[in-house]
Amino acid sequence: MAEIVEQRNSMPTYERGDYVKVEFTDEGTGESEWMWVKIDRCDDERRLIFGRLDSQPVVHTTLRLGQELAISYDNVKDHQTFSVPN
Repeated sequence: MAEIVEQRNSMPTYERGDYVKVEFTDEGTGESEWMWVKIDRCDDERRLIFGRLDSQPVVHTTLRLGQELAISYDNVKDHQTFSVPN
């Protein structure tokens, strides 16, 4: 039981305004591209991020800039915390 609690506490914390980089792969062609998603909210229990696509898709023409998405924590490859300059 202690392991499960430890894993939950070691999960990254994502907050509104942060950015995550996600790899989108076309299952038909196998082509992929990395894009940024700006976080609106998170569901830690389900390990989901809800946000808007902040990159202009080049390969995935079915996606569009600003599109609302749900992303699994497992698909996050990079995380940039939003910081306000002093």
